[in-house]
Amino acid sequence: MQALVVPTATLHTLSDLEWQERPMPVLKPDEVLIKTQSVGLNPVDYKVVTGDHPTWTYPHTLGLDVAGIIEAVGANVQNYRPGQRVCGHGNLTQNGCFAEYVSFPADALADIPTTVSFETAAASLCAGLTAYQALYRKANLNAVQTVLIHAGAGGVGSMAIQLAKQAGKTVYTTVSKGKQAFVAALHPDAQIDYRTEDVDHQLQTLTHHQGVDLIVNTIGHPEADLPRLAYNGQLVCVLDTPAFPTNQAVTISNLDLGGAHRSGNPAQIADLGQMAFELLALVANGKVDPLISDVLRRDDLVTGLKRIQADQVVGKLVVNFD
Repeated sequence: MQALVVPTATLHTLSDLEWQERPMPVLKPDEVLIKTQSVGLNPVDYKVVTGDHPTWTYPHTLGLDVAGIIEAVGANVQNYRPGQRVCGHGNLTQNGCFAEYVSFPADALADIPTTVSFETAAASLCAGLTAYQALYRKANLNAVQTVLIHAGAGGVGSMAIQLAKQAGKTVYTTVSKGKQAFVAALHPDAQIDYRTEDVDHQLQTLTHHQGVDLIVNTIGHPEADLPRLAYNGQLVCVLDTPAFPTNQAVTISNLDLGGAHRSGNPAQIADLGQMAFELLALVANGKVDPLISDVLRRDDLVTGLKRIQADQVVGKLVVNFD
């Protein structure tokens, strides 16, 4: 089968990636074999290329978000059968899904609703599940009225805005002026141009000096968000977390979506599939949209990653294999 690989441990740029003929995956008892139909492209897909990965074997196949058709099931798999349409977010320490076939833990999969395309399912996973986990696993929404979502034009930010609005929250977002028209279609209650406006001042005005109940930080530098929180506020960090402040009644959470695979905790691995199931139900019902901006051919996959790396993409890129 053809797969997009990092050929050796010494190569660390997107231009080094190669399509190679690779062996078919060997199924473990709890896995299924998926014939890839569509894959979603994410910033992490190019970022991992630049790093060192002692657990990888080379050539290493890239890719985390897959949607496809089950070809075969392992001996212990009871809830899936060949022919089913499924999708899932994978484990970056293992060979990935930028390949014609991929093996995948059955518990971490979700059925694709009949009204949802392979492209839409693949586009909904990494960013969508990160946003979903931030709001519905990490945060206590019962105590939240106002939400600040950083980088509202990004994959996580745009999904988080939709999910927070769907939950009935007042949503503020930081976004540069050039991307505000894109974000306006998601109906946030306020957009703050972080390049030209004082974010702290704007939030104090919007919240009548009470602060924000929940902040979803996808950009780093989380210390800047601590003074922006309301009393008993919550900060969910996709990147770094700050040192816990001793003088504030706040909750700080770190989010590592794919870490569920590496945890070895069966309940957490299964929750990846459960969250995907719940998220795709919202997508199927028109409640949220992964906002696909372009669907590429397989031969253009590396070009798509380079576009993401160059910050030339608003919305999601998807690649079709068939």
